[in-house]
Amino acid sequence: MPRPIIAATLALLAALSAAPADARGMQARIDRVVTPVATLEQVRVRVDWPAGASTGELQLWAGRVDAPDLGYRYRDLHWRCPLQRDGEDGWRCEGALRSGRSAPLQLAVRLDAATTHASLGQGKARIALDRDAASPDLTTIDLTRVPAQWAQALLAKAWPEARFTSGELDARLDIDAAAGRPLRISGPLALRGIGLETADASIAGEKLGGRFAIDYRTTPALSLLAVDGELRGGEFLAGNTYVALPASPVGLRIDATQHAGAGWELPRIEWRDGDALAAVGSARFATDASLQALDLGVHSGDMAPLRQRYLSGWLGLFGMGGVDLHGAMDLRVQVRDGLLQVADASLDGVDLRDPEERFVFDGLQGDVRYSAGAPVQSELRWNSGKLYGLEFDAARLPFASADGLLRFREDAVVPLLGGRMTFRDLTIRPPQGEAGADIRFGLVLDDIDFGRVSEALGLPAFQGRLSGTIPNARYANERIDFDGGLSMQLFDGEVAFSSLALERPFGSAPSLSADIALDDLDLLPLTEVLGFGSITGRIDGRITGLRLVDWTPVAFDARFITDARPGVAQRISQRAVQEISSVGDASFVSSLQGQLIGLFDDFGYRRIGIGCRLVNEVCAMSGLHSANNAFTIVEGSGLPRLGVVGFNRQVDWPTLVERLTAVGTGEVKPVFE
Repeated sequence: MPRPIIAATLALLAALSAAPADARGMQARIDRVVTPVATLEQVRVRVDWPAGASTGELQLWAGRVDAPDLGYRYRDLHWRCPLQRDGEDGWRCEGALRSGRSAPLQLAVRLDAATTHASLGQGKARIALDRDAASPDLTTIDLTRVPAQWAQALLAKAWPEARFTSGELDARLDIDAAAGRPLRISGPLALRGIGLETADASIAGEKLGGRFAIDYRTTPALSLLAVDGELRGGEFLAGNTYVALPASPVGLRIDATQHAGAGWELPRIEWRDGDALAAVGSARFATDASLQALDLGVHSGDMAPLRQRYLSGWLGLFGMGGVDLHGAMDLRVQVRDGLLQVADASLDGVDLRDPEERFVFDGLQGDVRYSAGAPVQSELRWNSGKLYGLEFDAARLPFASADGLLRFREDAVVPLLGGRMTFRDLTIRPPQGEAGADIRFGLVLDDIDFGRVSEALGLPAFQGRLSGTIPNARYANERIDFDGGLSMQLFDGEVAFSSLALERPFGSAPSLSADIALDDLDLLPLTEVLGFGSITGRIDGRITGLRLVDWTPVAFDARFITDARPGVAQRISQRAVQEISSVGDASFVSSLQGQLIGLFDDFGYRRIGIGCRLVNEVCAMSGLHSANNAFTIVEGSGLPRLGVVGFNRQVDWPTLVERLTAVGTGEVKPVFE
């Protein structure tokens, strides 16, 4: 800062004014110069003024300059400038100011008995200082296009972990350093393109702008800060909270207090972003800047801008970064000792839609209340919704909360596709400290129309009813694990699911794992639905170790084999033979001449069996039995006796999928061998 340098020269210039006219030079050594703002040590001042000359030269050296209240420390300062008279009792001097190996700054000083004016500049950046003898304890500083990094030392006083990375400041600050009173810095401040970050990168900002009135007071025991104004544009990240500020002004007020050896307390926080978000509250931080206490009330009359401006970071954690929000919301949050104590959310006509329609909730109404202490109750309702294309009807969720848990106080029933889905014993433990959210529940599916499920998911027109019970399910670390299983009555048989687990259900590349058992399915309606020719009989099967990533199979071990039952005919159509051959890289043989095969519409069979073990996009094929590289898929029965044998046990999975798709669309052309 130029003020302590100026103070060190005043006495010498006064002596020079009274010196004989033929004086050629004067110098002084000063061990210590103390001002209310800064202390200089190891000071030397030298003036050379040749006899009869109109100008002289001033040089000043300072080994140490410390301004602890402002956070500045300099070493090895040297200022050299041409010294000139300015009026009868004034002086002016302008020259380079150097400190160690840093780039020089241009320091200009003009002073007389009543006023002091100084400016410090580099390029387009300029700091100007004014002081009047009538008010010696008051100094005014003007900042014009000053790089934010120049204020780093002052920032470090209030926030040691942070540093400026870019941007400029404009300001007109009054510094009151009267003895016996707190140092006070106050005035208007403008920011342009400010960038900052903390050492651990947990907080960062870019292109922040705004205008504020600031009032900062500090003593060794207490610091007070008041900021009131508006932000204009930019973005910042604080933990998982990402904020992208709009171009329109966002009002901000912060009152802050810090006692010696303690963290900052913010008795008043105000955030005003039109109808999108208004927040009022208070907070307290530990010395390491961790949140210790928070009381915050939030209102949004129009939730549409919230995702883009404020919620994308948190929603992204759950794979919902692109969700659309509409409606109104009120929220109250209370944190004590770093732990959530109260969270009350009230929703009014809220619509929540995922652009990919993985989930949709229309007409969310009611409230959800969480308490870490005394019991509270609440209820949330919706008009309709959709989950991965499966539509569900209006429902209500009856909540109760106490002792840090949010739970259902009774079963919640959701009408779903002609049946119902019932949630039992749901409990939610919100994230606390290092532990993430933990959700546990039971699930009952009762008489759901699987035909409508198939239609919604774009599957073949399967018909049947879906029922089952999952006694316990748990969501933690972006993974849902299900105990128990689900079963479907399908094609007059049963399909049972077990070992179900779902990772990142709404995130990128969701992953599903399961085991599936098929028991006594009627092949005729199954093959007709699949467009796979016609096969009569019954079939059993299993699919173990199934793993889907982004709903695409990447691993499984599957095997299907017919199940002979008395009185049930086992016939296979000519088209089905051809399509099995196409899918399995197979050929068929007959006891009659090949050219006569076309005379028959179907054939008897004794057994059909086929398997695929998928690893690294290669399907290891198998059948009823194997010999060398061949495997039998169909064993014939009666006349004409027909068998289907595969000859390629390693099949590229994408190629196999193409063949199955071609079968379903009827694009396979018969070829006889």
